[in-house]
Amino acid sequence: MALVQEYLKVDLIFNLQVLQDEASGLAQLTLSLVEGRRKTVRSVQCPKCGLEQLLACELYPSLEDAVADCRRVVACSGRVEAKEREHLLPQPALQWLLEPKPGPNHVALVFGREDHGLHSSELNLAGKLLRIPTSEAYGSLNLSHAVAICLAEHQRLAHVPMDSASDSSPPLPAHAALEAAMQDAEELLLEVGFLYPHTAAARMAKLRQLMLRSEPSEAEVALLRGMVRQLRWASRHGATGEPR
Repeated sequence: MALVQEYLKVDLIFNLQVLQDEASGLAQLTLSLVEGRRKTVRSVQCPKCGLEQLLACELYPSLEDAVADCRRVVACSGRVEAKEREHLLPQPALQWLLEPKPGPNHVALVFGREDHGLHSSELNLAGKLLRIPTSEAYGSLNLSHAVAICLAEHQRLAHVPMDSASDSSPPLPAHAALEAAMQDAEELLLEVGFLYPHTAAARMAKLRQLMLRSEPSEAEVALLRGMVRQLRWASRHGATGEPR
């Protein structure tokens, strides 16, 4: 389960399992740091702790659904054991997230559970990972503290001029379009024997990261999905068009 609050055009995404004191702190942070520029809450889940500010929001069933209309996603992670992906500091991570690009208006900044953060499958949905450096003696932060640091950096960057998106740049796809293409590709690769059920998740995670790094345009994702669908049809029917 995931919740989202729109901050300008940045969706702040949290998990349902938030302690009562942390949820209260998060509500104060998101209200105080967006004062005068706060837009309508898109979707949010409120624990039973009387946060009237958050009661009018709707709930997404999963993180994938929450980021479906976003063009870029950054996930906050304190896990350093995963050597395959680079963890950025808040400034470069948020600069990448906020970079003007054609495509969907929303981007997402994702925070995990208070007790153990985001699962690997959830981290795989993000184009970049953000890690807040801490001392070796205290390797993690409370959720509200991590959110405060990221929102403060967002506020600072809001006053830094950024180049506008080039009119010639092709629009990026919504995350849902990329995920749909990946699901079609997984079905095809399983069907032709390139993937096996017990290794499909790990290999598709690598393929998903390749796609997120390359940032194909909306038209390119549609082209790739069309190719995959045609190949799947051919694998089932052969050159003659007769079912195999």
